[in-house]
Order: sequence, then structure tokens, then C-alpha cells
Amino acid sequence: MPESQIFDKDGSAFSNIQESSCIQQVRYACSIGALYSASAIPRVVPITHCGPGCADKQFMSIAFYNGFQGGGYGGGAVVPSTNLTEQEVVFGGINRLRELIASTLKILDADLYVVLTGCIPDIVGDDVGSVVKEFQEKGIPIVYAETGGFKGNNFTGHELVTNAIIDQYVGDYDGPKEKGLVNVWSLLPYHNTFWRGDLTEIKRILEGIGLKVNILFGPKSQGVSEWKKIPKAQFNLVLSPWLGLKTAKHLKEKYDQPYLHVPVIPIGAKETGEFLHKVMEFAGIRSGDAERFIKEEESDYYHYLEEFSDFYSEYWWGLPAKFAVIGDSAYNLALTKFLTNQLGLIPSKQIITENPPEEYRDKIREQYRKLAEDVSTDVEFEQDSYTIHQKIRQTDFGYKPPIIFGTTWERDLAKELKGSLIEVGFPSSYEVVLSRSYIGYRGALTLLEKIYSTVISASA
Repeated sequence: MPESQIFDKDGSAFSNIQESSCIQQVRYACSIGALYSASAIPRVVPITHCGPGCADKQFMSIAFYNGFQGGGYGGGAVVPSTNLTEQEVVFGGINRLRELIASTLKILDADLYVVLTGCIPDIVGDDVGSVVKEFQEKGIPIVYAETGGFKGNNFTGHELVTNAIIDQYVGDYDGPKEKGLVNVWSLLPYHNTFWRGDLTEIKRILEGIGLKVNILFGPKSQGVSEWKKIPKAQFNLVLSPWLGLKTAKHLKEKYDQPYLHVPVIPIGAKETGEFLHKVMEFAGIRSGDAERFIKEEESDYYHYLEEFSDFYSEYWWGLPAKFAVIGDSAYNLALTKFLTNQLGLIPSKQIITENPPEEYRDKIREQYRKLAEDVSTDVEFEQDSYTIHQKIRQTDFGYKPPIIFGTTWERDLAKELKGSLIEVGFPSSYEVVLSRSYIGYRGALTLLEKIYSTVISASA
């Protein structure tokens, strides 16, 4: 941060201070927001050991104001919480946690309980592991993850939770691998507005080429029984720019499982076909049925596009020439690829907002430099909405108003620029999302419907 000086009455420098800064209109939650990673697994209940309001705030921001998704098996906003006060800050909250876990076991029936800690117990040094171990020794399926806010955001917390479940619940394994079984690590549950539909489409297309899929989260997951099968998988698939890589590397070390990293989540026939062929090559699939599945999906996809092209060419409902994408790296990269390669739009400003670890950023930048054979662009990493909006205002979108793929925070900005807004990320407060997907073959058609409906309605 830049340095400032405070001057005494006589004008002499009194002291040097560091200017403080804040993030306006946040786009992620703190690490304990990973309680939704636990909730996204069927019949898993999170238990939060934190101050009052922490778990409730995560619900209001991540689940309620982001597509109105609801709260999962454990009850959403009313997940069990110790609601720590000043007394626990001074004397510790171990006894309170022990009582809460015992009460939760009596009231909530679950296949697995996941204890997540907030800032207070992590700072004062509560030995949460020893309390959880007491219940583990009684045969209770329970794990814990230290997810104090200073550990990072809910992306960081997500991998803390997944690794906790793997180490403390799935455990050691030294048996054979099952050919054709794959573990999928991809979008962040609940934080990604369309995660349910997207994971469903990922599972569908992978099964279409003959794989058996541990999707792990969402309505198509078999719950903890799927997690127990993680060590048996032939390989792990990381389908995101960076989220899930840490988990896959851990599994490589723990179970000697190879992993395939595909940084671009596929949207549309071209990207999805290329993605499936990469997976087939890695998995050793040489199947006529797999190729037939891809051809049939592509045939259906292009049939709908052909029908749509008549409407597009006759009525000239053209899109703006240039676009901006503001959001987490997974959707940002996927949308930029699709809009550039398949709709022929020009990327003007791409801003990634989830604060990816520095170690992954150069690899992410590389993906934007090779969007197509003759198209490359730069990407920026920014968390503060004030700065983001200033960058968008300063962008040259040409003579047409832009189309912005962003969040609720961009609604006023889009009006100011007389552009169109497609809400594709957190927070999305003007969308109700049940099972919608924007990826794969079917999701791409839904995305096209959304894009053109938005542009057309703006002219009505």
C-alpha cells in the first residue's frame, strides 16, 4: 500500500503511516463459507464453531442472494453453530463445541458431520481436533477443518474441507483401481450460481463417453458412498483453471492417482468435443459408442443453431461487437473462449475476481493469450468493485454499447453505459436458478437463449 505522511502544526513530518484500503461490494465470502461445500454433499451436515452471525451471513450472501438457491440438506441458514461470545474468547469454546456436537447428533440425522471453525477458535487456539476425535472414537462419522477467515476466502476453504474429508473420513486405501471411474473436481458449489445444473451436465457428458463418474457434489452425487470410492478411481479430473488442483495433487500423493487438468470448462460443441477427446485419450477410451455420442450431441446442437440462424439473419438481432466478463476465473475463461470462438465477439475487458493464488496466475494468463489462432487478450485480477467499474468505464467498446457478463453489482454500470448485462456470477440477485446450466452442449443453447433474449428485450 502507498505510504502517506501526517504533518505536525509547523509543517514538519510527524510520522509515516500506511494508507488503509477496503473492498467495495465483495464477490466472495471468507473461508468458513466452505460450509456450503459440505452442504452440497447429500446428507452431510456442517457444524460451525464461530461467532454469532458468521454462518448466517454466509447463507444470506452465498445461497440466498445468489440465484435464491436454498440451503442444502442441513437447513441452510440454521446450521448448528456454537455462536461464541466474549466468554469463549477468554476461556475457550471447547466445552460449548462438545455440547453442540452431542446435541446435533440427537436432532439431525446425517451420513457425515463436518465441523468448520471461524476466526475466534482459530485465534484463541481451541483444540477442535481433540473434541472431534472423541466422537470419531465412538464411531461417529465426523471430521473438522480449520477455516478461520484469515485462512483465505471460500475457495480456499473449499479445498480445506475436501482434504479434511479425504484424510479423516475416506482414509487410507491400498487396493486396486477401477478402470473407467473418475473423480471430478470443478466448480465451487453455491458460489457458482449454476453449479447444480453444470455438474449435472458434466456428469452426463462424461458418462456419455463411457466413464463412471464420482461427481461428489450436488443432486447427482450419491453422497458419502461416492466419497468412499474416491481412492478406487482410475484418475482425477480437475476441470477449472485452478480450483481442485491442490486436492488432486494431494490424492496423487495419498493414493498414487494420476490427474488430468483441463483449465477451460467447455461451452458449446467445439469446446465440449475437444474436452471429451482429451479425457478419452487420458483414460484410454477407444470406443465407437463414445464417438457416436459426441456426433449425436453435436448434431443436435448444430440443428438448433441452424434453426436459430434463420431468425438471426432475417431480423438482424445483432449483438454488440465487444464484451466484458467480470467474475471468477472458471466462468470468466469459459465464457471468453465461447464468445470469441463461437459468436465472433471481441473481448475488451476480462477481470477475474476470486483472488486466485499467485502460483496459478501465470498459467491463467496463458489461456487468455491463446483464445484462438488469431485472438489473444490480457486478463486482470481485481477484487474491489469500485476499481473494477472504473476499469470498465475506461474501456473502449467502440460505437455500440457493450454486453457485460457479470453480477448484480454491474447492474447500475450497465445502465450507465447503455449496455446489456448477463448475470453469470456471485452475487446474482435478479436470477432464480433451479437446475440451469450454461456449459456443455445443452448449457450452451441455454446461454444463447439468455444472451439474445436480454439483447432483444433491451430494444423493446
